[in-house]
Amino acid sequence: MNVEVVAVGTELLLGQIINRNAATIGEALAEAGIDSYRHTTVGDNLDRLAAVLSEALTRADAVVMTGGIGPTPDDLTREAICAALGVDMVFSDSYAERLRGWWKSRGRDMPESNLKQAQHPDGARLLINDKGTAPGLEIEHDGKVIFALPGVPAEMYDLLHDHVIPSLRKRTGEDSALVIRILRTWGQSESLLAESLNDIYESTSNPMMAFLASSAEIKVRLTAKAATVDEAEQLIAPVEAAVRERLGSLIFGTDDETVENLVLSAARSRGWKLATAESATGGLIASRLTSVPGASDVVLGGVVAYATAMKAKLLGVPIEILDDGVVSEDTAIAMAEGACRELGADAAIAVTGSAGPTPQEKDVGTMVFGFATPEGVGARTLKMPGDRERVRTYATTAALHFLRLALQGEGIA
Repeated sequence: MNVEVVAVGTELLLGQIINRNAATIGEALAEAGIDSYRHTTVGDNLDRLAAVLSEALTRADAVVMTGGIGPTPDDLTREAICAALGVDMVFSDSYAERLRGWWKSRGRDMPESNLKQAQHPDGARLLINDKGTAPGLEIEHDGKVIFALPGVPAEMYDLLHDHVIPSLRKRTGEDSALVIRILRTWGQSESLLAESLNDIYESTSNPMMAFLASSAEIKVRLTAKAATVDEAEQLIAPVEAAVRERLGSLIFGTDDETVENLVLSAARSRGWKLATAESATGGLIASRLTSVPGASDVVLGGVVAYATAMKAKLLGVPIEILDDGVVSEDTAIAMAEGACRELGADAAIAVTGSAGPTPQEKDVGTMVFGFATPEGVGARTLKMPGDRERVRTYATTAALHFLRLALQGEGIA
């Protein structure tokens, strides 16, 4: 079965909202072993919506739409389905009563415009939405099926997993499994990584191999499809082994093993408390660490010493070191030592640098990292590519990896 995804909303085209629904639907389809070869985003225009749906039905066995089923005049998904299939719009008195009850239970009068959500293409089945007022829709046409889901992510998610995926799996007439293995790497560019794995890439189609670049890390994704999970795992195993042998220590984690989780796990295993000292990254390192639930048992805190004077005042960096250069390895080490001392931590990572757009002492993109642990101190200087935000993002990722290596006793040389 081939399923196409259509995301509806002019706000998506304008970049005002990130289209996370399409990613969620794509992931759910993949986990169910259902193929999806195309995703389309279309604005709130009836003619274009109907045309996109009609075109999708020429290629796909099913179409999953998200968005455009609210109560406002620019919610046109219902009308587009009617136009594409040549069916009439009908009104559900029973759903209208459900709407009135929903509003009444909240002590509010229902706007009459909400009755639009009781309309649906003739022949469609209403999918009850327990988290909102817009029902999902399921309608069959010429042996194919269309699902229309709300654009609100929480509402879409429940209907997707409770109704759409089970219905699609039933229609496939077979149980298949898709297993995805993510090998997370850091320290080599996407192009060099792909070149080093090219012979393995060319030799396998199941599992398929793909390369995904994100925040200075490269993920090698292996995707295998088989009748069962065990069979898919068996397909992945030899290819994964070959990739691991080729890449060695460039691979730092598997699947959901993020660098943040590995840092915290390493600190816990050694009984160490962590701190951060940041200048150019402005707290991004601490933010990534503390985004992990339970980080408070390891992370004591962080210091953002942005101004030069604050590096001396808050972290105790000696003036003579700062006079020799703020963007320097000596400063980074002193910042890390200061974070340990002032916050009572066992280990710390520090970063200082020239993020741009105006150079500070060194060329834009020059970022300096320092660490301090009970086993010693160290520093490393890197030149990051891109604009200010890219430099800061890449530097944050690098700092977390240098901290990971320091906690694992490998240093950052």
